[in-house]
Amino acid sequence: MGSSYGQFCPVAKAMELLDERWTLLIIRELVTGSRYFNELRRGVPRMSPSLLSRRLNRLERAGVLERRPDGNRVRYLLTPAGQELRPVVEALGAWGIRWIPELGDEDLDPQLLLWDMHRNVDHDVVPGQRTVVRFSFTDVPAHTRHWWLVITPGDVDVCDDDPGYPPTVSVIAGLRRMTEIWRGDLTWSGALRSGAVEVQGPEAARRALPRWFRLSTFAQVPRPTG
Repeated sequence: MGSSYGQFCPVAKAMELLDERWTLLIIRELVTGSRYFNELRRGVPRMSPSLLSRRLNRLERAGVLERRPDGNRVRYLLTPAGQELRPVVEALGAWGIRWIPELGDEDLDPQLLLWDMHRNVDHDVVPGQRTVVRFSFTDVPAHTRHWWLVITPGDVDVCDDDPGYPPTVSVIAGLRRMTEIWRGDLTWSGALRSGAVEVQGPEAARRALPRWFRLSTFAQVPRPTG
């Protein structure tokens, strides 16, 4: 276990587990649907695999998650104690987007953005056949500029190499602007109207694209007006 605060306060006791670096972000990933080690890795791409493994072990010992065999893999599932942290994660996210809105360049990550977008595809709206959305971020190094979402019924893959399918639509934007759309700081219509985002492809697909994605959970959080 980590260092003790030496306080009987239940907030202090909870934070002895939860305030270790990355721990709440791992719980965020489990709350939002990640179940396997590689999925968790994609949600915390700057965390080393060895540290992730140690944090998972500690959360298991604390009774927050459990491991279940799943063929040749291991599935990580939140226990009832872990599920009780869902509103904590949601409240922290809402507070953060309301009161700490500034994003530094170091906070922008195309991999994390596409990973978050891929689990918010609205399959009821996307065309039934394979749909490929190609993203080209104009303000990142060339080796991380191009990304693809390959959407099929019931599944979405995130690719950083050309999957070999022609894009249904191509989105050309700065990573910052695309992240602002995703967070609800900028609307799709406003970004398209201003030229901050360009969408290429057949007209029907271009018009439908914004409806293919449900925005971040926190996009609807009211911002301070003062």
